[in-house]
Amino acid sequence: MQPRDLSDLSPYVPGRGAEEVARELGLDPDDLTKLSSNENPHGPSPAAVEAIRAAAPTVNVYPKASHTDLGEAVADRWGVTPERVWIAPGADGAIDYLSRACLDPGDRMLVPDPGFSYYPMSARYHHGEVTTYELSKADDFAQTPATVLDAYDGERMVYLTTPHNPTGAEFSREAIVEVTESVDEHTLVVVDEAYGAYTRAPSSVALTDEHDNLAVLRTFSKAYGLAGLRVGYTVVPEAWAAAYARVNTPFAANELACRAALAALDDDDHLERTVETARWARAHLRENLDAPTWESGGNFVLAEVGDAAAVAEATKRRGVIVRDCSSFGLPDCVRVSCGTRESTPRAVETINDVLEEVRV
Repeated sequence: MQPRDLSDLSPYVPGRGAEEVARELGLDPDDLTKLSSNENPHGPSPAAVEAIRAAAPTVNVYPKASHTDLGEAVADRWGVTPERVWIAPGADGAIDYLSRACLDPGDRMLVPDPGFSYYPMSARYHHGEVTTYELSKADDFAQTPATVLDAYDGERMVYLTTPHNPTGAEFSREAIVEVTESVDEHTLVVVDEAYGAYTRAPSSVALTDEHDNLAVLRTFSKAYGLAGLRVGYTVVPEAWAAAYARVNTPFAANELACRAALAALDDDDHLERTVETARWARAHLRENLDAPTWESGGNFVLAEVGDAAAVAEATKRRGVIVRDCSSFGLPDCVRVSCGTRESTPRAVETINDVLEEVRV
């Protein structure tokens, strides 16, 4: 007995963790600076940590109340009805929910290349097909309506990522409206705002009031520092609200995740500190790395370094973990996450030392 043919499915390639690298190199994890996974270097909100502790004795109970409470809190934050908020186990869980709600076998999904590999993975898990629109390095990875619509051919779903991972490029509000109003009536446009907290651009959530073919993804993994708990959500138009009960995995967002997210949502000071640090670090990286970089709206910067694999390996052995972007189809680029005000300058110095040696 064998599983079905999975040869068309490529595994997701995450950034390597500090503990994993520390074991490989025989180092203490505390001696490493991990800037490969776009995590919050300040950790979670202290209020979220306390909420986890308080909820721990109740994990024998299914998370019905906390799930409902979180949906209502998110809805209140965005000024929508709770029925339009689909709580999920991470943004990738929300992607799966939308695929379940949208795709019949053979339906196509249009996604960016390079881009988040879970978009096409989810399409194929649900027996859909994938087409791509190219974000060209020669055009500085510009995201315009033409970038998408020139490749569009009636796909059932279209993904727009803003800020985009790994490039940091953004779609303007006007561009998102133009794409949404230009596609066919049967096409759902999904705006992935996983890094939306870090940009100064307005969210597209408000556009879901006006467009019944637009959904917006958000996550607590990045700016809220809850990556290890896996909790995110989608805001959908009113017409989609009833579909949630039919596609939601029972109790998928767990009790600790929901309670922590509720607490984090109310800790504006921690969020503000996180965003301010990321914006400072983003500017520091762009100004001080000895490599071409691109403007970014996220908590990371993409840098062109030549042999990305060699640079990432060399910086790792010096205690700085960056993301080799070969898996994104960018073998000459690394992505450097924003660290703290203390760790970012040290990381830049290490990367620059490696670049000088590699170029000799």
